[in-house]
Amino acid sequence: MNIAYSVALAMFYLGLAPVVGWQMLRRGKYRRGIGERLGAFPRWDGPAPLWLHAVSVGEAMAAAPLVRLLRTRRPDLPLLISTTTETGRAVAEQRLGADRYLFFPLDFGWAVRRALDRTRPRAVLLTETELWPNFLAACARRNIPVIVVNGRISPRSFPRYRLIRGWFGHVLKNVRLFCMQSDEDAERVKALGTPPERIRVTGNMKYDLPDQPVAVEEVRTSLGLEAAQRLLIAGSTHPSEEEAVLSAFQGIVPGRRLVLLIAPRHPERLDEVERMVRRAGLPCIRRTQAGPPCPDGGVLLLDTMGELSRLYAAAEIVFIGGSLIPHGGQNILEPAAYGRPVVHGPFMGNFAEIRERFAQAGAAREVTDAAGLQQAFTELLNQPTLRERMGEAGRAIVLSQRGATARTADLVETLL
Repeated sequence: MNIAYSVALAMFYLGLAPVVGWQMLRRGKYRRGIGERLGAFPRWDGPAPLWLHAVSVGEAMAAAPLVRLLRTRRPDLPLLISTTTETGRAVAEQRLGADRYLFFPLDFGWAVRRALDRTRPRAVLLTETELWPNFLAACARRNIPVIVVNGRISPRSFPRYRLIRGWFGHVLKNVRLFCMQSDEDAERVKALGTPPERIRVTGNMKYDLPDQPVAVEEVRTSLGLEAAQRLLIAGSTHPSEEEAVLSAFQGIVPGRRLVLLIAPRHPERLDEVERMVRRAGLPCIRRTQAGPPCPDGGVLLLDTMGELSRLYAAAEIVFIGGSLIPHGGQNILEPAAYGRPVVHGPFMGNFAEIRERFAQAGAAREVTDAAGLQQAFTELLNQPTLRERMGEAGRAIVLSQRGATARTADLVETLL
């Protein structure tokens, strides 16, 4: 079965090669770290490091509190951090204090063997559901403990995993410990063949956002906002969502002093989104060019990395991208931690448990299209009491669910 998996993986990457090549030529994606993705890591000469893998931006942000806590508890332990995406790498380099940053190797046996031979990690932490069979098998052969942190098995992926339960169960046995987000996630990974003694429910580390006071007026000034202007933020947007956001924004601007900030999820789309804004007839200013004053009805385009979370503190209302399309949504906890009301679309499968909590508490508003988004923006702008109530409810949820990071760190330390 492992051979069949490796052949299927090779066929998949061969089929993907023309797309990747086009992206490399047109947008410069994937050029960085090609050698690392093939396992050609720089040789590690110091004490055996702890290797933490965070796929992209969301996982890197969620892992930040765990990294800080482990660095405090074990300052003697070197830390190596890998990501899959370039945006994840950029955020990791900004937010996570590591001794080395790398791109995770493709899951070919020869590539992962080379990577492990050159790093000799003491233990490996994998975030959420990064379960690569060849990598796990190679770690098991070297007796390197692998721990899944902030683990989850989504309702959408669970049926697919069950179809290959017989084989996948053997893959999961190469993981020493599963620290799962919820009881449901724990039951799913157990149903796939994981021994119960290797499963713990630790909670969702994404709730453990650091308390970092933000000077809102300084943020507003840096964005070129005047005192009477109100800021709307569309965070981590995906293709086709910007059109909906712009349509909604144009419908509510007349008679209001509003500015919209759009933060595309993928930075390589900045030029595309800027053209879209200008076609809509709206002023467009990039964040790195922002300076007073920003015109009413204008659009700020976020072209910096790692700053969006801080900017949420200055928003009146936040729309969370990846949710109007079948993508699974993006993290709504960052704006909620600042007490900002959140609007999202119907596709929040990657945050199903969080979405349910927010819905029950009245801390978020769900919409299905541009018209619904315009209506939600209008109602919230017209009702400051409602905005405040939603924001307070969201912040209360964030505060009540903290503690997963400390529980996870306690378990990790037992295997180091």
